[in-house]
Amino acid sequence: MSKQLLIYKRAIPVSSDSHRDWAIKMGDNYKFASDVNSVPLLAAEFLTAAQDYAIVFAGDGDNVVPSVILGIRDNENSNVGADGSWTGGYVPAFLRRYPFVFSRSEDEKDFVLCIDEEFDGFNQDGKGERLFDTDGERTTFLQSKLTFVSEYQTQFERTSAFCKRLQEHDLLEEAQAQFNLADGQTASLSGFFKINREKLKALPADTLVQMVRSDELELCYAHLSSLGNLAPMAQKIAAPDGQSKMEAEEAEAGED
Repeated sequence: MSKQLLIYKRAIPVSSDSHRDWAIKMGDNYKFASDVNSVPLLAAEFLTAAQDYAIVFAGDGDNVVPSVILGIRDNENSNVGADGSWTGGYVPAFLRRYPFVFSRSEDEKDFVLCIDEEFDGFNQDGKGERLFDTDGERTTFLQSKLTFVSEYQTQFERTSAFCKRLQEHDLLEEAQAQFNLADGQTASLSGFFKINREKLKALPADTLVQMVRSDELELCYAHLSSLGNLAPMAQKIAAPDGQSKMEAEEAEAGED
C-alpha cells in the first residue's frame, strides 16, 4: 500500500475578508479521490466501514493511524466511477470532510478552518452555498462545516489514543496482501500493519476488561473481520476464477 496521497491541492484559511463573496457548490463528485487507494479512518467508523472495506493500520513510529483500503493498485480507487460517482458502500469521513480541513495556527495552539481553493465547486458566481453573509458573518452552511470538521478532529484524537494503546501492547505486526489478477498480472499491498490475534488474546485479563469497557476490543475484532473484504475487492478486477490471499509475513515466520 503506497504512502497516503493528500487530496488537498492548496488549502488556505477561510476568512470573511478573503471569502465574503465566495460560495461552495457541493455535489457527489469524488474525482478528487480517484487516485488514492487508501484514506485514514476514524475509530468511530470501524463498525460501519468494516462491512464494505478492509481496515488496516498505516504509518511509522508514533504516527500510526487506521486506514481503509479502497483499491489494490497504487493511485487507483476502485470505488470511484469514471463520472466521479461513488460506487462503493460507506464513504469515509476523511472524504466527506473535503474540501474543508483543519490546519494548525502559527503558534500551534489552535486549529484554523481551511478550504482547498482548487475545489471545482469553489466559486464567486453565487452557485451553491455562500460562506459568509453580507455582514461578513458565517452562514449556517459554513457553521455546519466547521462543526463537522471540529467533530472530526475530536474523533481523530480519540483514534490516535486507541492506536497508541495498540502499540504500547505490541499488538501490531507488518502485513501484506497479494493478488493474482485475470490478465496474469499480480498486485500487492504492503507497508501496513494488522493486529496480531494471538497477542490480543494473550493480554492480561484486566487489560482485556478495560478494552471491553472502552469498546476498543470490539474495534480490534471489527478490524480483523474486515480483512476478509480484501478478496471481494480483488474480484472487482480479477476474473471469477482469480485468486487472492492475505499474507502476514511476520505472523507466518512466527508459526511453528
